[in-house]
Amino acid sequence: MTSILPGKIALEEHFAIDETLMDSAGFVPDDHWPELRSRLLDIQDKRLRLMDRHGVERMILSLNAPAVQAIPDPRRADEVARRANDTLAAEIAKRPERFSGFAALPMQDPDRAIRELERCVRELGFKGALVNGFSQIGSADSAVYYDLAQYWPFWRAVERLDVPFYLHPRNPLPAHAQIYDGHPWLLGPTWAFGQETAVHALRLMGSGLFDACPRLTIILGHMGEGLPYSLWRIDNRNAWVKAPPRHKAKRPIADYFRANFFLTTSGNFRTQTLIDAMLEIGADRLLFSTDWPFENIDHAADWFDAASISERDRLKIGRLNALRLFKLAGGTD
Repeated sequence: MTSILPGKIALEEHFAIDETLMDSAGFVPDDHWPELRSRLLDIQDKRLRLMDRHGVERMILSLNAPAVQAIPDPRRADEVARRANDTLAAEIAKRPERFSGFAALPMQDPDRAIRELERCVRELGFKGALVNGFSQIGSADSAVYYDLAQYWPFWRAVERLDVPFYLHPRNPLPAHAQIYDGHPWLLGPTWAFGQETAVHALRLMGSGLFDACPRLTIILGHMGEGLPYSLWRIDNRNAWVKAPPRHKAKRPIADYFRANFFLTTSGNFRTQTLIDAMLEIGADRLLFSTDWPFENIDHAADWFDAASISERDRLKIGRLNALRLFKLAGGTD
Protein backbone atom coordinates (compact mmCIF):
# COMPACT_ATOMS: atom_id res chain seq x y z
CA MET A 1 0.00 0.00 0.00
CA THR A 2 1.33 3.42 -0.95
CA SER A 3 2.07 5.70 2.00
CA ILE A 4 0.70 9.23 2.03
CA LEU A 5 3.18 12.09 2.05
CA PRO A 6 1.84 14.34 4.82
CA GLY A 7 2.10 18.10 4.79
CA LYS A 8 1.62 18.61 1.07
CA ILE A 9 1.05 22.19 -0.08
CA ALA A 10 -1.18 22.74 -3.12
CA LEU A 11 -1.35 26.04 -4.95
CA GLU A 12 -3.57 25.91 -8.00
CA GLU A 13 -6.79 25.50 -6.07
CA HIS A 14 -9.81 27.57 -7.00
CA PHE A 15 -12.95 29.09 -5.55
CA ALA A 16 -15.64 31.38 -6.94
CA ILE A 17 -17.79 34.26 -5.80
CA ASP A 18 -21.31 34.91 -7.10
CA GLU A 19 -20.06 37.35 -9.76
CA THR A 20 -17.63 34.84 -11.27
CA LEU A 21 -19.32 31.49 -10.63
CA MET A 22 -20.89 31.07 -14.07
CA ASP A 23 -17.53 31.56 -15.78
CA SER A 24 -16.87 27.92 -14.89
CA ALA A 25 -20.22 26.51 -16.01
CA GLY A 26 -19.10 25.43 -19.47
CA PHE A 27 -16.15 23.31 -18.37
CA VAL A 28 -18.21 20.25 -17.36
CA PRO A 29 -21.37 18.67 -18.82
CA ASP A 30 -24.62 20.16 -17.57
CA ASP A 31 -25.38 17.18 -15.35
CA HIS A 32 -22.05 17.69 -13.52
CA TRP A 33 -22.53 21.43 -12.97
CA PRO A 34 -24.28 21.11 -9.58
CA GLU A 35 -21.26 19.24 -8.21
CA LEU A 36 -18.72 21.68 -9.67
CA ARG A 37 -20.79 24.61 -8.43
CA SER A 38 -20.82 23.27 -4.90
CA ARG A 39 -17.08 22.59 -5.03
CA LEU A 40 -16.33 26.15 -6.17
CA LEU A 41 -18.42 27.77 -3.46
CA ASP A 42 -17.15 25.54 -0.66
CA ILE A 43 -13.93 26.21 1.22
CA GLN A 44 -14.38 25.02 4.79
CA ASP A 45 -16.31 21.75 4.35
CA LYS A 46 -15.74 19.12 1.65
CA ARG A 47 -12.52 20.74 0.47
CA LEU A 48 -11.04 20.58 3.96
CA ARG A 49 -12.16 16.99 4.54
CA LEU A 50 -10.49 15.88 1.30
CA MET A 51 -7.33 17.76 2.23
CA ASP A 52 -7.22 15.92 5.56
CA ARG A 53 -7.85 12.56 3.91
CA HIS A 54 -5.07 12.95 1.34
CA GLY A 55 -2.29 14.65 3.28
CA VAL A 56 -2.75 18.22 1.99
CA GLU A 57 -1.78 20.53 4.83
CA ARG A 58 -2.37 23.83 3.04
CA MET A 59 -4.01 25.20 -0.08
CA ILE A 60 -3.19 28.57 -1.62
CA LEU A 61 -6.55 29.59 -3.04
CA SER A 62 -7.31 31.63 -6.15
CA LEU A 63 -10.33 32.86 -8.08
CA ASN A 64 -11.76 30.80 -10.94
CA ALA A 65 -11.22 31.74 -14.60
CA PRO A 66 -11.42 33.90 -16.62
CA ALA A 67 -13.29 36.01 -14.05
CA VAL A 68 -11.65 39.44 -13.64
CA GLN A 69 -9.67 39.17 -16.87
CA ALA A 70 -12.91 38.91 -18.89
CA ILE A 71 -14.38 42.20 -17.59
CA PRO A 72 -13.54 44.90 -20.19
CA ASP A 73 -14.35 47.85 -17.92
CA PRO A 74 -11.28 48.52 -15.72
CA ARG A 75 -13.31 50.06 -12.89
CA ARG A 76 -15.67 47.07 -12.75
CA ALA A 77 -12.74 44.66 -12.96
CA ASP A 78 -11.18 46.40 -9.98
CA GLU A 79 -14.42 46.17 -7.98
CA VAL A 80 -14.81 42.44 -8.62
CA ALA A 81 -11.16 41.75 -7.85
CA ARG A 82 -11.39 43.59 -4.54
CA ARG A 83 -14.61 41.79 -3.63
CA ALA A 84 -13.07 38.41 -4.44
CA ASN A 85 -9.92 39.20 -2.47
CA ASP A 86 -11.86 40.41 0.56
CA THR A 87 -14.03 37.29 0.46
CA LEU A 88 -10.95 35.10 0.28
CA ALA A 89 -9.24 36.94 3.13
CA ALA A 90 -12.28 36.35 5.35
CA GLU A 91 -12.20 32.62 4.59
CA ILE A 92 -8.46 32.38 5.22
CA ALA A 93 -8.92 34.10 8.59
CA LYS A 94 -11.10 31.18 9.72
CA ARG A 95 -8.23 28.70 9.25
CA PRO A 96 -4.97 30.54 8.54
CA GLU A 97 -2.99 27.37 9.25
CA ARG A 98 -4.74 25.59 6.33
CA PHE A 99 -5.37 28.28 3.72
CA SER A 100 -3.46 31.10 2.05
CA GLY A 101 -4.39 33.29 -0.90
CA PHE A 102 -3.38 34.55 -4.33
CA ALA A 103 -4.70 37.96 -5.32
CA ALA A 104 -7.06 38.44 -8.24
CA LEU A 105 -5.91 41.53 -10.13
CA PRO A 106 -7.53 44.04 -12.52
CA MET A 107 -4.80 43.85 -15.14
CA GLN A 108 -6.95 46.02 -17.41
CA ASP A 109 -5.34 48.95 -15.56
CA PRO A 110 -1.73 48.36 -14.46
CA ASP A 111 -1.88 51.09 -11.82
CA ARG A 112 -4.99 49.56 -10.26
CA ALA A 113 -3.34 46.14 -10.44
CA ILE A 114 -0.29 47.44 -8.56
CA ARG A 115 -2.44 49.01 -5.85
CA GLU A 116 -4.53 45.88 -5.38
CA LEU A 117 -1.49 43.61 -5.28
CA GLU A 118 0.17 45.84 -2.70
CA ARG A 119 -3.02 45.82 -0.60
CA CYS A 120 -3.36 42.06 -0.80
CA VAL A 121 0.26 41.35 0.09
CA ARG A 122 0.81 44.02 2.72
CA GLU A 123 -2.62 44.18 4.36
CA LEU A 124 -4.25 40.80 3.67
CA GLY A 125 -1.11 38.66 3.84
CA PHE A 126 -1.58 37.05 0.42
CA LYS A 127 1.32 35.06 -1.05
CA GLY A 128 1.30 36.51 -4.56
CA ALA A 129 -1.13 36.82 -7.46
CA LEU A 130 -2.86 34.48 -9.88
CA VAL A 131 -4.03 36.04 -13.14
CA ASN A 132 -6.08 34.24 -15.78
CA GLY A 133 -4.12 35.02 -18.92
CA PHE A 134 -4.69 38.04 -21.16
CA SER A 135 -7.17 40.77 -20.25
CA GLN A 136 -10.00 42.19 -22.31
CA ILE A 137 -9.80 45.97 -22.11
CA GLY A 138 -12.52 48.34 -23.30
CA SER A 139 -14.00 45.76 -25.67
CA ALA A 140 -14.98 42.11 -25.37
CA ASP A 141 -12.98 41.47 -28.56
CA SER A 142 -9.65 42.75 -27.20
CA ALA A 143 -6.87 40.54 -25.88
CA VAL A 144 -3.99 42.34 -24.16
CA TYR A 145 -0.85 40.50 -23.05
CA TYR A 146 1.49 41.48 -20.25
CA ASP A 147 4.78 41.73 -22.12
CA LEU A 148 3.64 45.13 -23.42
CA ALA A 149 5.43 48.25 -22.21
CA GLN A 150 2.53 49.51 -20.11
CA TYR A 151 2.91 46.49 -17.82
CA TRP A 152 6.58 46.86 -16.97
CA PRO A 153 5.93 49.12 -13.95
CA PHE A 154 3.58 46.40 -12.72
CA TRP A 155 6.29 43.75 -13.08
CA ARG A 156 8.76 45.95 -11.20
CA ALA A 157 6.21 46.18 -8.39
CA VAL A 158 5.85 42.39 -8.31
CA GLU A 159 9.61 42.02 -8.12
CA ARG A 160 9.82 44.67 -5.40
CA LEU A 161 7.17 42.89 -3.32
CA ASP A 162 9.12 39.63 -3.79
CA VAL A 163 6.05 37.47 -4.44
CA PRO A 164 5.34 35.01 -7.28
CA PHE A 165 2.91 35.64 -10.13
CA TYR A 166 0.92 32.60 -11.28
CA LEU A 167 0.05 32.82 -14.99
CA HIS A 168 -3.11 30.73 -15.24
CA PRO A 169 -4.85 29.67 -18.49
CA ARG A 170 -7.94 30.90 -20.23
CA ASN A 171 -9.39 30.09 -23.63
CA PRO A 172 -8.57 32.25 -26.65
CA LEU A 173 -11.31 34.62 -27.73
CA PRO A 174 -13.62 33.21 -30.42
CA ALA A 175 -12.29 35.69 -32.99
CA HIS A 176 -8.77 34.32 -32.39
CA ALA A 177 -9.70 30.64 -32.28
CA GLN A 178 -10.48 29.66 -35.86
CA ILE A 179 -8.09 26.73 -35.61
CA TYR A 180 -10.56 25.11 -33.19
CA ASP A 181 -13.62 25.60 -35.42
CA GLY A 182 -15.52 22.32 -35.60
CA HIS A 183 -13.38 20.85 -32.83
CA PRO A 184 -14.64 22.34 -29.57
CA TRP A 185 -13.20 19.37 -27.67
CA LEU A 186 -9.76 20.96 -28.14
CA LEU A 187 -10.69 24.05 -26.14
CA GLY A 188 -10.07 24.35 -22.42
CA PRO A 189 -7.69 22.04 -20.59
CA THR A 190 -7.50 19.50 -23.43
CA TRP A 191 -5.25 21.76 -25.53
CA ALA A 192 -6.17 25.45 -25.89
CA PHE A 193 -5.42 26.37 -22.27
CA GLY A 194 -1.86 25.11 -22.53
CA GLN A 195 -1.17 26.57 -25.97
CA GLU A 196 -2.52 30.00 -24.99
CA THR A 197 -0.53 30.13 -21.75
CA ALA A 198 2.68 28.81 -23.27
CA VAL A 199 2.67 31.54 -25.92
CA HIS A 200 2.01 34.18 -23.26
CA ALA A 201 4.94 32.87 -21.18
CA LEU A 202 7.20 32.89 -24.25
CA ARG A 203 6.20 36.48 -24.98
CA LEU A 204 7.27 37.44 -21.45
CA MET A 205 10.61 35.65 -21.83
CA GLY A 206 11.32 37.00 -25.29
CA SER A 207 10.43 40.59 -24.43
CA GLY A 208 13.48 41.16 -22.26
CA LEU A 209 11.33 41.39 -19.12
CA PHE A 210 13.59 39.14 -17.09
CA ASP A 211 16.66 41.13 -18.06
CA ALA A 212 14.96 44.18 -16.54
CA CYS A 213 13.46 42.22 -13.60
CA PRO A 214 15.89 39.35 -12.93
CA ARG A 215 14.33 38.41 -9.57
CA LEU A 216 10.80 38.09 -10.97
CA THR A 217 9.18 34.68 -10.40
CA ILE A 218 6.42 33.27 -12.62
CA ILE A 219 4.53 30.05 -11.89
CA LEU A 220 2.99 27.89 -14.61
CA GLY A 221 0.61 25.03 -13.94
CA HIS A 222 -0.04 21.71 -15.62
CA MET A 223 3.65 20.76 -15.61
CA GLY A 224 4.65 23.83 -17.62
CA GLU A 225 1.95 23.99 -20.33
CA GLY A 226 4.08 21.83 -22.66
CA LEU A 227 7.13 24.11 -22.58
CA PRO A 228 9.67 21.74 -20.96
CA TYR A 229 9.27 19.35 -23.87
CA SER A 230 9.96 22.15 -26.39
CA LEU A 231 12.77 24.16 -24.76
CA TRP A 232 15.62 22.79 -26.87
CA ARG A 233 13.78 23.41 -30.15
CA ILE A 234 12.75 26.94 -29.14
CA ASP A 235 16.40 27.95 -28.78
CA ASN A 236 18.08 25.68 -31.35
CA ARG A 237 15.92 25.42 -34.46
CA ASN A 238 17.90 26.01 -37.65
CA ALA A 239 21.09 26.17 -35.61
CA TRP A 240 23.19 25.98 -38.80
CA VAL A 241 21.90 29.44 -39.75
CA LYS A 242 24.22 31.90 -38.03
CA ALA A 243 21.80 34.70 -37.24
CA PRO A 244 20.94 36.36 -33.93
CA PRO A 245 17.60 35.54 -32.29
CA ARG A 246 14.71 37.73 -33.35
CA HIS A 247 13.47 38.31 -29.80
CA LYS A 248 14.67 41.11 -27.50
CA ALA A 249 15.92 38.92 -24.66
CA LYS A 250 19.66 38.89 -24.01
CA ARG A 251 19.96 35.18 -23.25
CA PRO A 252 18.47 31.91 -24.53
CA ILE A 253 14.82 31.39 -23.62
CA ALA A 254 15.68 28.23 -21.68
CA ASP A 255 17.87 30.29 -19.33
CA TYR A 256 14.91 32.40 -18.23
CA PHE A 257 12.66 29.36 -17.95
CA ARG A 258 15.09 27.68 -15.56
CA ALA A 259 15.89 30.82 -13.57
CA ASN A 260 12.55 32.64 -13.32
CA PHE A 261 9.85 29.97 -13.49
CA PHE A 262 8.33 27.37 -11.21
CA LEU A 263 5.99 24.65 -12.47
CA THR A 264 3.18 22.82 -10.71
CA THR A 265 1.67 19.37 -11.15
CA SER A 266 -1.87 20.75 -11.36
CA GLY A 267 -4.15 18.70 -13.57
CA ASN A 268 -1.28 16.72 -15.14
CA PHE A 269 -0.83 13.58 -13.10
CA ARG A 270 1.66 11.57 -15.15
CA THR A 271 5.04 10.41 -13.91
CA GLN A 272 6.77 10.51 -17.31
CA THR A 273 5.79 14.18 -17.67
CA LEU A 274 6.94 14.92 -14.13
CA ILE A 275 10.33 13.35 -14.80
CA ASP A 276 10.73 15.34 -18.03
CA ALA A 277 9.99 18.55 -16.10
CA MET A 278 12.49 17.53 -13.41
CA LEU A 279 15.16 16.94 -16.05
CA GLU A 280 14.53 20.33 -17.70
CA ILE A 281 13.97 22.66 -14.75
CA GLY A 282 15.07 20.67 -11.69
CA ALA A 283 13.16 19.27 -8.73
CA ASP A 284 13.83 22.47 -6.77
CA ARG A 285 11.48 24.40 -9.09
CA LEU A 286 8.51 22.04 -9.09
CA LEU A 287 5.47 22.31 -6.84
CA PHE A 288 2.56 20.02 -6.01
CA SER A 289 -0.94 21.13 -7.00
CA THR A 290 -4.26 19.46 -7.75
CA ASP A 291 -6.41 21.98 -9.73
CA TRP A 292 -9.37 21.44 -7.41
CA PRO A 293 -12.28 21.65 -8.01
CA PHE A 294 -11.79 20.97 -11.72
CA GLU A 295 -9.68 17.91 -10.94
CA ASN A 296 -9.92 15.57 -7.96
CA ILE A 297 -7.69 15.90 -4.92
CA ASP A 298 -7.49 12.10 -4.61
CA HIS A 299 -6.40 11.71 -8.24
CA ALA A 300 -3.58 14.23 -7.71
CA ALA A 301 -2.47 13.01 -4.28
CA ASP A 302 -2.72 9.26 -4.93
CA TRP A 303 -0.64 9.64 -8.10
CA PHE A 304 1.97 11.91 -6.54
CA ASP A 305 2.39 9.82 -3.40
CA ALA A 306 3.13 6.76 -5.56
CA ALA A 307 5.11 8.42 -8.40
CA SER A 308 8.45 6.75 -9.20
CA ILE A 309 10.70 9.52 -7.89
CA SER A 310 13.02 9.67 -4.91
CA GLU A 311 11.56 10.38 -1.50
CA ARG A 312 13.82 13.42 -1.27
CA ASP A 313 12.36 14.85 -4.48
CA ARG A 314 8.83 13.94 -3.40
CA LEU A 315 9.31 15.94 -0.19
CA LYS A 316 10.77 18.89 -2.10
CA ILE A 317 7.99 19.01 -4.69
CA GLY A 318 5.21 18.19 -2.25
CA ARG A 319 6.21 20.59 0.52
CA LEU A 320 9.66 22.09 0.94
CA ASN A 321 9.83 24.13 -2.28
CA ALA A 322 6.52 25.81 -1.45
CA LEU A 323 7.59 26.58 2.11
CA ARG A 324 10.64 28.33 0.74
CA LEU A 325 8.99 30.12 -2.20
CA PHE A 326 6.05 31.46 -0.21
CA LYS A 327 7.97 32.07 3.05
CA LEU A 328 5.56 29.89 4.98
CA ALA A 329 6.00 28.85 8.58
CA GLY A 330 8.06 25.69 8.70
CA GLY A 331 10.28 26.89 5.85
CA THR A 332 13.34 25.46 7.60
CA ASP A 333 11.93 21.86 7.37
